[in-house]
Amino acid sequence: MKIGIAGLGIYLPKTKMTAKEISKQTKGVWSEEAVIHKLGIIEKTIPAKGDGTQEMGVKAALDALEDAGMQPEEIDVILCMGEEWKEYPLTTSALYIQGQIGAKNAWGIDVQNRCCTSISALKMAKDMLLADEDVNAVMVVGGYRNGDFVDYTDADMSFMYNLSAGAGAVILKKGLHKNLLLGSHIKGDGRFARDAGVEIGGINVPFTAENVAEGYKSLRIMNSKHMKDGLNQISMPNWYECIDQALKKSGFSRKDIDYCSILHIKKSMHNLMLKELGLEETQAIYLSNYGHMGQVDQILSLKLALEAGKVKEGSVILSIAAGIGYVWAANVIRWGEHKG
Repeated sequence: MKIGIAGLGIYLPKTKMTAKEISKQTKGVWSEEAVIHKLGIIEKTIPAKGDGTQEMGVKAALDALEDAGMQPEEIDVILCMGEEWKEYPLTTSALYIQGQIGAKNAWGIDVQNRCCTSISALKMAKDMLLADEDVNAVMVVGGYRNGDFVDYTDADMSFMYNLSAGAGAVILKKGLHKNLLLGSHIKGDGRFARDAGVEIGGINVPFTAENVAEGYKSLRIMNSKHMKDGLNQISMPNWYECIDQALKKSGFSRKDIDYCSILHIKKSMHNLMLKELGLEETQAIYLSNYGHMGQVDQILSLKLALEAGKVKEGSVILSIAAGIGYVWAANVIRWGEHKG
């Protein structure tokens, strides 16, 4: 049974934060030039009024339905990959989106895998479509604005200065013989589960009258030495394992990749990864004008690649992600009509 992508949706806030403004927020520790050339941020999207995580998800969902030429009643399941930082804690984003877009025949659930959530949710969606005869269309959708929590004066957090805002959506359909979602591979290592996160505002360190302001800027590395020392040894090997396994499951190898849909990371690492995969810079899009909107990056990259003509009929697309926690992921998409 073939599972294909019927539609893609994106929502991008109109408000931007420039490299110069990021530099100013670091109090000059990072120069504008360093933000651009080392961190790879020319500008990034930031939320304006009304750009809540759930509301942005609604807009991306509507965009995906329009792209697919589908009615909301055709969606059977909504898997929300949007972040936990949202308009109201303990509300279910998938169900809010379901209600707002009128997908009255769908049930929904929120899933979380940090910046790997889109790839993980797409695997879950495909598995559901293959396993359940009553499920014919699944929407993976969600918004992201974790950049709200970044303290630009925290030097340990420079790798998260790129956190931006936006939303994405993908509709998968059973029996669709085009834009096929092929193999996926995901690997996690729970030894790093609490090395990074929002430190204040949960059960262990609850909000108090004294720490509220700090709490809303407390996305930080809580165990810096453990995280950095540990990940330096295993991160890239784990990532390449996911890539090679996803390609193998799909009947491909690195030489078959036409386009790499990659999350925003610092430019040197981006270039290193492309070189390791045997790809040219033209076979990816560096998101220097968008920043890193978490698990939306892969959807945005694919959408931009289609608009730029980098993805064509028959293109083999490798999507890759990694998220704090720690988790690595990859999947493979074969774009265009499938003749077999």
